[in-house]
Amino acid sequence: MKIAIGADHGGFDLKQRLLEHLRGRGHDMRDLGTGSTEAVDYPVFARKVAAAVARGEVERGIMIDGAGIGSSMVANKVPGVRAAMAYDLSSARNAREHNDANVLTLGAGLIGPNLAVQIVDAFLSSVCAEPRHLRRVAMIEVAPTGGAITPAAQPVLGIADADLARIARQLEQLLAGGPSGASDSPAATAATAAATAAGTAETVPGDLARYIDHTILKPDATAAMVDKVIAEARQFGFRSVCVNPCWVPRVTAGLHGTRVLTCAVVGFPLGANMPEVKGLEARRAIRDGAREIDMVINVGRLKSGDDAFVLKDIRAVVEACRDGSAASKVIIETALLSDDEKVRACELARRAQADFVKTSTGFASGGATAADVALMVSVVRPAGLEVKASGGIRTLDDARRMIAAGATRLGLSASVAVVQEAQRSLATQGAT
Repeated sequence: MKIAIGADHGGFDLKQRLLEHLRGRGHDMRDLGTGSTEAVDYPVFARKVAAAVARGEVERGIMIDGAGIGSSMVANKVPGVRAAMAYDLSSARNAREHNDANVLTLGAGLIGPNLAVQIVDAFLSSVCAEPRHLRRVAMIEVAPTGGAITPAAQPVLGIADADLARIARQLEQLLAGGPSGASDSPAATAATAAATAAGTAETVPGDLARYIDHTILKPDATAAMVDKVIAEARQFGFRSVCVNPCWVPRVTAGLHGTRVLTCAVVGFPLGANMPEVKGLEARRAIRDGAREIDMVINVGRLKSGDDAFVLKDIRAVVEACRDGSAASKVIIETALLSDDEKVRACELARRAQADFVKTSTGFASGGATAADVALMVSVVRPAGLEVKASGGIRTLDDARRMIAAGATRLGLSASVAVVQEAQRSLATQGAT
């Protein structure tokens, strides 16, 4: 990645440390100064970094001053720049995943060099891809007069034609009734789920493939079967390929050069491992290339009322994911739980600061239902967590029900069939 980096005198030492680290990671670095610890004015260098990003000369910018706040203010004055100050891994990931930030500002007086390295890695490895976030980012990029950005403004903003077209398509789909257009209230979510189950919801996101974790978790999966799943993910552009940990290196290599992520399951499928084992399993999978981890909670301990153990269980994996800049998904196995237990499991995932809660492994007595998704959304959405529906989703109607209920990710093994069904449906609608 081409990256511009700058600093004032207070950030000079940290800039040098980050330059060394990022060059070692293979990034093409452009050092815009300052060149010493002699006192200088941070706005000069913050503007240089922001301008390089806005002109499209680099893909990302990093600016360091004493607190990071002033540089963020300066950078955000430059059209086309979305600068965010980060002080921990969560804020760095959020800046990219939720706001598509293209400039990162750091406060050398607030964070140490080791944490700064982790923050930068998290910022550079995170991607903004969820439709509702893209819709909001597009709202940021509105001309000051209130009009839409024109093609003539694109060179200044540094936004590619293809990106603008993609955002426009997603806006049209979402405003037409996609998942982000629904009310966030639990009652509205449940009502939407019921309506969809009854067959009244007919919309489906045009970018359905980006909702899908293309999954192969069979115990008898062979290398050839895994390679087939990799090829399908490359062809259709699914969000991730989800596999057992032993296949992570193969999947990571097979997906190289694409935006499809590698996802690994942990403690799968029973969730009965000790928390420390799950943590180690997650760390190994991340080291092998996994960017997302789907862990199974200890269902028996939850049903026994041992919430402290389950919280420790989830935290062991969440901490591994945060250290490795990976997303954490918590499988609660809804088919085995009462509604009260589902709520408790979701609340524990919230307390552990996971990124997702997920319905099912697909190996229990039942899979995802729209009612379960709606219930989970009502518990975790206020805290910013997302819901993944998995297990038993085999048709386009199944996918529609889950998305309408509030799911932002789907775990499928029938991914190709569902996407092809969606393509045929859209083609039929276009013909009429």
